[in-house]
Amino acid sequence: MPITVLRTAFLGLALTVATSPAAVADEGDPAAGAKVFNQKCKACHTVQEGKHRMGPTLFGVVGRKAGTAAGYPRYSAAMKAYDMVWSAESLDPYLENPKKTLPGNNMHFVGLSDAEDRADIIAYLKKLAE
Repeated sequence: MPITVLRTAFLGLALTVATSPAAVADEGDPAAGAKVFNQKCKACHTVQEGKHRMGPTLFGVVGRKAGTAAGYPRYSAAMKAYDMVWSAESLDPYLENPKKTLPGNNMHFVGLSDAEDRADIIAYLKKLAE
């Protein structure tokens, strides 16, 4: 097989891997995520420690067990029982479709279908935790 064909096949495989949801979640843009957060999440959530709205603060959400934001009293039974620590890998499907990922949760949000928007928000939330 000619080297050009091998190189093209390798580049195609590399692009497929690099744009998989897990890879995108690792490479999101925090600045773009702040913009998406302000458009899609800010009505119900803050990113200020200890300050809640209808939903809990998302400050420090990456690395926190689901349903445990200090001082937030309105978690659903489903969220309290959800045995998950929030990470890029667990946030991505939840942000895509909260009701499907965790039936019975109280989040009144249809989700973010755009993988890049999810990756950007996750990058933004990860940056806040630093």
